[in-house]
Amino acid sequence: MDENNSDEESDNTAKMSTISQHNFSDDSETICISIVENMREDYGLYVWPCSVILGEYVWQQKQRFSEANVVELGAGTCLPGLVAAKVGANVTLTDDSSRLEVLDNMRRVCDLNKLECNVLGLTWGVWDSSIFDLRPTIILGADVLYDSNAFDDLFATVTFLLRNSPGSTFITSYHNRSGHHLIEFLMRKWGLKCVKLLDGFSILPSFKASQLSGNIQLVEMALMSKDNA
Repeated sequence: MDENNSDEESDNTAKMSTISQHNFSDDSETICISIVENMREDYGLYVWPCSVILGEYVWQQKQRFSEANVVELGAGTCLPGLVAAKVGANVTLTDDSSRLEVLDNMRRVCDLNKLECNVLGLTWGVWDSSIFDLRPTIILGADVLYDSNAFDDLFATVTFLLRNSPGSTFITSYHNRSGHHLIEFLMRKWGLKCVKLLDGFSILPSFKASQLSGNIQLVEMALMSKDNA
């Protein structure tokens, strides 16, 4: 690619980018997270409804997240992880190691929000040195259950992290495309149990719920005890 074409592609990418604002508030506090999104059809650079719902859940559970060690898987635009960082969590944001543009955008968004998060390339089902150092008390994943071909790699990674940090939990929001029975099957297969299951829209303020659509569930999972195995 010659220099002129490269400059033109950069200009087009810049024109397709936008910064969205996401507010979270209660009676005592309001925070705002700015997200750099790209309006091209790139799943990793767009804030999907599952991210909004999981971010809201983190906000409503902010005392639980304060000072927690949080790892967000498939973070993309990383809204839930950034909310966790904003309320005092120690956050590692991860996405596929091969998606350098997504990882670069995550660093940019951290700088934009003046948040210090660790950004890490982590490919599900791949055991490189980086994953062995992670000791999350809470694992987050927004809309990570969309490609059935990746389910086992995702659950293998989640299970490893849960075992690496006893007492930890995995919280994910997902579109209920195939029915919760599929999630139940995966949990049983990987020795996990459901700790909490919610209708995603039940936790949203009404003005946010009116802007989103879909059948979105939020589930907390943990390792099944040996007694229940």
